[in-house]
This record gives sequence, structure tokens and C-alpha cells, in this order.
Amino acid sequence: MAYADEWALDMLYPPRCPFCDKVTEKSEPICPSCRKKIHLTGDTVCMWCGKPLSDKRTEFCMDCAKYKHHFIQGKAVWVYEKPVPESIYRFKYQNKREYGRAYAKEMAERYGTWIRKRQIQAVVPVPLHKNRKRKRGYNQAEIIAEELGKILGLPVYTDLLTRVRDTMPQKMLNQTERKNNLKKAFKTTKSSVQLQYILIVDDIYTTGSTLDAAAAALIEAGSKGVYTCCVSMGRGY
Repeated sequence: MAYADEWALDMLYPPRCPFCDKVTEKSEPICPSCRKKIHLTGDTVCMWCGKPLSDKRTEFCMDCAKYKHHFIQGKAVWVYEKPVPESIYRFKYQNKREYGRAYAKEMAERYGTWIRKRQIQAVVPVPLHKNRKRKRGYNQAEIIAEELGKILGLPVYTDLLTRVRDTMPQKMLNQTERKNNLKKAFKTTKSSVQLQYILIVDDIYTTGSTLDAAAAALIEAGSKGVYTCCVSMGRGY
């Protein structure tokens, strides 16, 4: 049954390179020419959020040097530079759901060992408010999380965390406004979370305000520690 479902999904949403949108093989979701254009976050990154840094002697990015996070550590696959922003835009707003599999595969290949060493027990996507999900038709973070869970053999809880406030888009706000915008925006659907270590998944990391708010809700409900992993993030300089 699972094979039939996967076959049907491939027919509806055949694997496509998330950057040039050409149909690809499942074994190689990104075409060779596009892979040359994208930039991995690299090894010299902020020890807290994972933003790429230019100076190996620097431990934290500018944001993490000023603000504390609720999550323990974060990672991202690519730097938020062309052609990544265009790819994520199509994924979120133009129904290119098949990109989620490519993103998750890259995420698993890059950070699968890191995730296992953190003893992650479950994957949780950042939820959309019901109004926004109804309008868009799907939650892009949920697609990535479910694909990542399949690859790594981890349970995915799409209903553990809910967004109770329909907040303003974060891209329109500054750092302080982002944090205030997301205060009490998330809550758990269970009064007690019996998972010690959780991985929160999202598409883009900017300042970490969204992931912080989500992590705070999980920790308040009993989680011992939260890690994060995103498709892309900007540079920490």
C-alpha cells in the first residue's frame, strides 16, 4: 500500500530539480548544473543558529551574540542566495510540493548523523495558522518534515504544535517586532510532551524568532531540548 501511495505521488508530483524545475531522478534530486550554483552553509558557522560566518575565529553570528535562543542548536542546508530564494518561493506559493522531497533528502544527507547523535525522538514542523493554511492549501514545513521523517525513520508529529495567533509576516518586521509578533503564537495540543529531544523543521531561518517561539512552547510543555533544521538561512557575517 505504501509503495502504491508513493507511486501515485510520483505520478502527480514527479521529482523535479527545485532550482531549474526539470524532471530528475529520485536518486539525484538536483541536476548537476544547478548544484554548481547553490552554496552550502559550510563548516564555519555560528555555533548556536548555524549561520555561515566569514571569520573562523568568530563563535556566534551578530544576532546570537545579542539574543538568547530557546533551541539548543540549529542547522541549515543552503545559504539564502540565488537560486535558493526563487526555489523556496515556488515551493511555498506556486504549489511545487515535490520540491519538499529534494529539500529533505539534502537535509538528511548533510545532517542525518548530526540528528541521530542528538538523540532526536521526533520531527515537528513549524505550523501555519489555520487561516493561512486554508488559503495556501498546505504547510510547506510539514511536507519537508514528513519526507525527512521517512528518510531517517523518525516519527513526525504534525499536530503536536499549533499556531493560535495569525501573526503578521515576519519579513515585514525588525528584530524586536518579530519577537513581539510571535509571543504566545504557538501552543502544544497536549498538556505534557513526553519527548526529550525534538527537531523542529522549517523552510527559512532569518533571525530565529519563529523557531524560538515554537521551541519555547515545546519546552514549556515538558520537552528537555529542541534542535532546528531549515532549508536555508542568510549569512551571519
